[in-house]
Amino acid sequence: MTKTSFRDEMGNNKRSSILLAIVVSLILFFLIYFIIFFLVPELVLIAVPLSVISILIYTYSSYRFGDSVVLSSTNAKPAEGREYQYLRDTVEGLSIASGIPPPKVYIIENGDLNAFATGRNPENASIAVTTGLVESLNRQELEGVIAHEISHIKNRDILFMTLVAVLVGLAAIVSHLILRSFWFGSRRNRRDKGGAMLLLIIVGIILAIFAPIVVRLVQFAISRKREYLADASGVGITRYPEGLASALEKIASKNRGRMKVSEAVSHLFFADPKRSSLDSLFATHPPIKERIKRLRAM
Repeated sequence: MTKTSFRDEMGNNKRSSILLAIVVSLILFFLIYFIIFFLVPELVLIAVPLSVISILIYTYSSYRFGDSVVLSSTNAKPAEGREYQYLRDTVEGLSIASGIPPPKVYIIENGDLNAFATGRNPENASIAVTTGLVESLNRQELEGVIAHEISHIKNRDILFMTLVAVLVGLAAIVSHLILRSFWFGSRRNRRDKGGAMLLLIIVGIILAIFAPIVVRLVQFAISRKREYLADASGVGITRYPEGLASALEKIASKNRGRMKVSEAVSHLFFADPKRSSLDSLFATHPPIKERIKRLRAM
């Protein structure tokens, strides 16, 4: 990838990120509006400012503490002790080579091979890897995966990806609340307000059903582009495409998609932590074979 195409790809990713942020924010706005409408109809006249304030507060909280939420949700623990000294040294060495401060290093007790980066900026970043990754990869393969994650930090993907993880989770929760409150809210509003309120209820229910799907579709389209860019950037750090390509081959052959992680954070991982019959439609990662093909064409 040339410097010009690299910059173009980063520009496209930035524009796509803004698009997704707008889509998620709008969906959350309407979801919160309808949850206020269902549960506290007497506040419906101030539902708009309440929705905006709620999103702003939640977004700021996600900015400040989203990485802690993600690390906690994946049961990541600090990679301490002599057994992880090589891992910490690898992260530090590649961080220095890429020109960023060394991130904190975490370990996830899981046999699948995977990793992710999170945080709000390079100065406040973390990398988490599974025990399966550390135990199964050789030095060059491990460096390839770590360089990929450092690229997400250097390219400043991590803030957006962490915010999306938390906001997508919120969209799912609020959608669930709307559907759960439907029977109580709909009966009361039909009695009090008639057909207009019934129409609003129907719109709210449709939104609650389809919002998570829409967010997921936009999310996976943007995440795939970020993974290709991080692969290329990682190779720029290690100068050895085969290390990352070989790591991907091992992941494809050994992973069983059994990591118990939320769909909201799955796009953060180096490889899709889950496998399902809908992977071709909803997967947040590009096909591993295509990633390997691109790496070996470098």
